[in-house]
Amino acid sequence: MAPKAAPTMTARAPLLPEPDAATYAEWFASLAEPTRVRLLHAVATAGAPITVGELTARLGISQSTCSHHVRKLAEVGFVRLRKEGTATLVSVNSACCTGLPHAADVVMGVLASRPCCPDDVPADVTVRAMVQDDWPSVRRIYAEGIATGNATFETEVPSRRSLEATWLPDHRWVAEVDGQIAGWATATPVSARECYAGVAETSVYVGDGFRGRGVGKALIRKQVVAADDGGLWTLQTSVFPENRASLALHHSAGFRTLAVRERIAQRHGVWRDTVFLERRSAVD
Repeated sequence: MAPKAAPTMTARAPLLPEPDAATYAEWFASLAEPTRVRLLHAVATAGAPITVGELTARLGISQSTCSHHVRKLAEVGFVRLRKEGTATLVSVNSACCTGLPHAADVVMGVLASRPCCPDDVPADVTVRAMVQDDWPSVRRIYAEGIATGNATFETEVPSRRSLEATWLPDHRWVAEVDGQIAGWATATPVSARECYAGVAETSVYVGDGFRGRGVGKALIRKQVVAADDGGLWTLQTSVFPENRASLALHHSAGFRTLAVRERIAQRHGVWRDTVFLERRSAVD
């Protein structure tokens, strides 16, 4: 029997398979030449197949040098070649428009599986389903979040009626500490279309005076477990980059950063960026 591996403090993603690593290394090696990168860019932005002669003129290089780099790009599949009379037409391989960024994400661990959720939830935090009597506290905590300037684009607390109409009934949670409501978490459908029935926008708010006590951890753990159990296959959220605590909380629950959306909207007349995060369910 093989000896047991020593326990580790954090779960590690599986290593990149050797065949995939070899493929990606070949791709990256092909682009380890500035002229070749410029040539691929010229082909990709041409809008239509372009001849080697046109590429030679655009880049200001010799035809033999251009032909050499085109062949290298074709060998790894970045471009496709087609003869038309005596000319060679070069076009970008459209699959590479997604394949190359995907490879970079895989190598950098962006697409690696993440832990389910925080496991160091404080024992004094209790999470339960939201009930009617919780609404005054829920709206008060919402107002406290708005007051920070880094929780939402909202500048006033939405009405109870609008929130009740928006939030999924089975995905509304409150956290209690010593009998007081300390925070809440909800999920909102992103679309009324049936094909997006399992995709929801999430929110987590922790009340003033309870931050830094693990309330957010308890809420997001309940949120993602309930989402998995309830058939929500994708959770997404947008966080101001200044809200580092929220970003760390979501990463701890398996969310991954997809993009920074620059100047996506204004708050009090000031353009703000948001970090767009997503979590995919591990449940098939």
